[in-house]
Amino acid sequence: MFCHQCQETMKNTTCALAKGVCGKTAEVSDLQDLALHVCKGIGFWATKALEKGIYREDIAFYVDRMLFATITNANFSASDFESWILEGLRYRDELRMAFVKAGGQVTGTLPDAATWAAFDAEAVRAAAAQGKGGWKEIADENVRALQSLVLYGLKGMAAYVEHAYAIGKKSKDVFVFMLRALADLTDLSLSLDQLTALVLETGKFGVDAMALLDSANTGSYGAPRITKVRTGVRNRPGILISGHDLVDLHDLLEQTKGTGVDVYTHGEMLPAHYYPFFEKYDNLYGNYGGSWWSQNADIEKFGGPVLFTSNCLVPPKESYKHRVFTTGVVGFDGCVHIPDREPGKMKDFSPIIELAKTCPPPQELENGEIIGGFAHDQVFALADTVVNAVKTGAIKRFVVMAGCDGRQPGRSYYTEVAEKLPEDTVILTAGCAKFRYNKLNLGDIGGIPRVLDAGQCNDSYSLALVALKLKEIFGLEDVNQLPLSFDIAWYEQKAVLVLLALLYLGFKNIRLGPTLPGFLSPAVASVLVEKFGIKGIADAESDVAAMMAGA
Repeated sequence: MFCHQCQETMKNTTCALAKGVCGKTAEVSDLQDLALHVCKGIGFWATKALEKGIYREDIAFYVDRMLFATITNANFSASDFESWILEGLRYRDELRMAFVKAGGQVTGTLPDAATWAAFDAEAVRAAAAQGKGGWKEIADENVRALQSLVLYGLKGMAAYVEHAYAIGKKSKDVFVFMLRALADLTDLSLSLDQLTALVLETGKFGVDAMALLDSANTGSYGAPRITKVRTGVRNRPGILISGHDLVDLHDLLEQTKGTGVDVYTHGEMLPAHYYPFFEKYDNLYGNYGGSWWSQNADIEKFGGPVLFTSNCLVPPKESYKHRVFTTGVVGFDGCVHIPDREPGKMKDFSPIIELAKTCPPPQELENGEIIGGFAHDQVFALADTVVNAVKTGAIKRFVVMAGCDGRQPGRSYYTEVAEKLPEDTVILTAGCAKFRYNKLNLGDIGGIPRVLDAGQCNDSYSLALVALKLKEIFGLEDVNQLPLSFDIAWYEQKAVLVLLALLYLGFKNIRLGPTLPGFLSPAVASVLVEKFGIKGIADAESDVAAMMAGA
């Protein structure tokens, strides 16, 4: 295998053995490369078809889901990718045929039904084993690095677009960009300047995708507001739900009403509690456990079934594998998969509920509360208080510590930074990075908690809006003139998109850790440092001192 898309890749270069750090096998890695190669082909012909006025939303959404399915810790099933690749090949040639029928010119012979009949899962496996479509085919490391930034940004974008789509929000412009960007990745004649421009354009559409999901979530579930979330348990069976999909949560809550089964959130599902829509469900009891990487221990003690609605799945232990259910693009061989919902209906979660009824209540891990819900509308409502605190010097600096968490011991750096920041600083956070410090007793400043949690990783958009609003209030010409520092943790591709979105919006001098991405070439990393001020992290004490000095 050759995979370098996440922060925990081996030796911060690439996973190249029989299995990656995430648990993905070489076979699945190769199949994912082939699936992405097919998506690039679809992007090429979809872009050609658009020239003839032909647009297929179903195919655009297929591409979106494939990008999402190949994100770190989402799908580990070879059989899933085999069937998806076959589906994608048919889509690709449907577009090519439609282009020809509309008068377009192509070279080569279009496949017929007999050709498709002979192409099966065995042929897919053989093509994947040849490494078709992988990064090893690109010799120039700078081209590979810039293409990686684009492709991994597209994967993050796809995750946000998929969640918005489930709620009924979509954007043809974003879909068309994704298809065009994939087509551009097939063109090895693009210069480094052209690829750099495509990287920033990916950031631009990343902002659009996050705005789309923000609109979908708040339009359906209300604007997040300050909420105290229980971390204890009660003496009833429970279902643990992880991931990011709020529609799945809604379906599960509706179907567990009156059953005597409680629902607990885990990891990135914690911010669901901040939406007022879900307050009516007394069966949504609280949050259980911590970040995604702690799930092995958390699931063992939870005792009941667990539903994974998006990425963040760790290969389950045999001791609890029978209690793990997947849905959406998530998949793991041997775990029960809940099929997609039919139009106008809910997903059928009855197998999970029936299993839950036979399980003991969760073991208590802790008994306290977590405060969150500081998305843009809630912070705007506190704007006068915040601005006054800045003007009087009660708040000296804001530090954005959003992003991802991970299992590496070095990530204790983020806990140490939170502890060492002076008492006149406020931490703005979103994503699972918050689990490194959101249970610390850091106090408040004039009633403003020192940790303001906006929500899931896509809610980094809220933090950007807050910063831009403060720039406007203080009458500054440049957002980088604010008393604001960035100390971002990354793990996977949604965080890559958030970074590109911040760069597009003009934010500079961002600290990125625990390591800079291994897929960056030295030359591309130097450009990011020189043009945007991207820098790695050092130790907590020196970084805190530098941030407080505005560096």
